[in-house]
Amino acid sequence: MIKTIGHSNHPIERFLGLLKTGEVELLVDVRSTPYSRRFPQFGREKLASSLADAGIDYLWQGEALGGKPSGGGSYDTLAARPEFIVALDRLIARSATTTLCLMCAEKEPLDCHRTLLVSRRLAERGAMVEHLMADGSARPHHELEQSLLAEAGGPDLFEDRNGRLASAYRARERGRKTIMR
Repeated sequence: MIKTIGHSNHPIERFLGLLKTGEVELLVDVRSTPYSRRFPQFGREKLASSLADAGIDYLWQGEALGGKPSGGGSYDTLAARPEFIVALDRLIARSATTTLCLMCAEKEPLDCHRTLLVSRRLAERGAMVEHLMADGSARPHHELEQSLLAEAGGPDLFEDRNGRLASAYRARERGRKTIMR
């Protein structure tokens, strides 16, 4: 199982509590830039230290799995990069023996590249993904995809579920980029 979480504006104690509840052993930071001016407790070094004190390992993978690498591009383009594909392979292999959790900043999974870019591709490869929510609950990735399809509207007679889902992901990505500007 691969989990995800957004650090949002949590105090570090609350964030660590969410990870402990999710039985996370390794936090994989997928932020392109692993720092936060507004929430310094989530800067790479401070976070790694807090995690170590809590018995959780830390790994930064923002170069391979970040949503804003140099050169940019759509999430489909980023997902086709060899370093992205290799990083997914490593995550899937590591998840067989370790409870790992992908972390980015956004509170809501569907507002973040950890879902729109990374979790999507993990799920397509058969990995089980679960999103740790700010309220302490957990949601399976397939439930988020159902929400995404519901947002996109009714069924299309000319497109199967996978095609509709790909279209819904692209639309969500475009909407997210509009909001970020």
